[in-house]
Amino acid sequence: MPGIIVVGTQWGDEGKGKAVDALGEKVDLVVRYSGGNNAGHTVVVGGEKFIMHLLPAGILNRNATTVIGNGVVVDLDVLYHELDGLAARGEVVSHPLVSANAHLITSYHQTLDKVTERFAGKKRIGTTGRGIGPTYSDKVNRVGIRVADLLDPELLHDKVVASLEQKNQILVKIFNRREINADLVTEQLLGHADRIRPYIVDCGRLLNDELDKGKVVLFEGAQAHHLDVDHGTYPFVTSSNPTAGGACTGTGVGPTRIDRVIGVVKAYTTRVGEGPFPTELLDADGERLRADGGEFGATTGRPRRCGWFDAPVVEVANRVNGCTDVFLTKLDVLSGWDEIPVCVGYQINGRRSDVYPMTQSEVQAAKPIYQMMPGWKQDITAVRRFDRLPANCQAYVKRLEELIRCRISGIGVGPGREQAIMLNELV
Repeated sequence: MPGIIVVGTQWGDEGKGKAVDALGEKVDLVVRYSGGNNAGHTVVVGGEKFIMHLLPAGILNRNATTVIGNGVVVDLDVLYHELDGLAARGEVVSHPLVSANAHLITSYHQTLDKVTERFAGKKRIGTTGRGIGPTYSDKVNRVGIRVADLLDPELLHDKVVASLEQKNQILVKIFNRREINADLVTEQLLGHADRIRPYIVDCGRLLNDELDKGKVVLFEGAQAHHLDVDHGTYPFVTSSNPTAGGACTGTGVGPTRIDRVIGVVKAYTTRVGEGPFPTELLDADGERLRADGGEFGATTGRPRRCGWFDAPVVEVANRVNGCTDVFLTKLDVLSGWDEIPVCVGYQINGRRSDVYPMTQSEVQAAKPIYQMMPGWKQDITAVRRFDRLPANCQAYVKRLEELIRCRISGIGVGPGREQAIMLNELV
């Protein structure tokens, strides 16, 4: 039975939560493999909206076991705030299993994130200030705190002291802030130790054992390809690998266990934060897309930058991630336009390119070349078969499929769990 990866193919906010939720009833385990609570997955069930920042989107699936992998950075306060919030709404969900090797976000990571971003001024990256980047930095610098460290209070304290030695010097001498007390940080972390202890697991062994038993495992990333620290629009990226390869390093499952990679793509393009965005609309059309699509960050509430569909952006993501299928979301948002532009290439310093640029300077210089597609007026939110879509809508989907060089196997036509058209089975 398969291992399935769901990955965003733009700059995040593509609707991965909807794709994961749609598949969740058919899978046995849903595993979050990257990022932290700097991203939000929105799922609408029975007309109710649920936003998960750290919990796997599949947690609302009663039949699936959820797991937070070692590639995730975990804020324990956020984890329990989300679990308690679901319980307050009458949603009885099982506590997710958590990898012993996942790294913990501490209060000093959040402090450093905020002060360094403020210090950067116009050169800021546009982080959420939630401590994600500094936690990954500590991980790479080998001074991080892991979930397993909660099981040994003395070792935990020693690691916090070691991690703060340099950070306190930076906070005091560069940013004119107070020293952070290691005892207090240790106490804060240990406050959750008893609650999380029964759920700490060897993630790689668990998932490989379940795959050996024939179980279906769905790997769920955060953010998207173009925010990947290696493959995205660097330096305006996240601090981890949301690409499909990150599912292997972020869980302890080898690439030979993966059978399918599902790329999730919005029917237009959005981005939150700083960085290049060739098809961005800074006019009334951009405002209309934002209003019609409800394009405000699930985590920050920030207005998303909006633009037309950019085919080279998605094509390179499908290529690098090895996507076998694409789930197209928010097609219903485009209903009502007379014409819909689709970016098929770029003008870059006087020459045409039909592929995504290689360098940062080329991306920043890229001007979109559009193909105009006829729009449709009909409301498609109740459609459940592809052949029942308006002819121009079908033509739009087929043209995107040609341009991104990957089959479109699912289409979202509304926010609800049931508002989807399935062209090919994904499990």
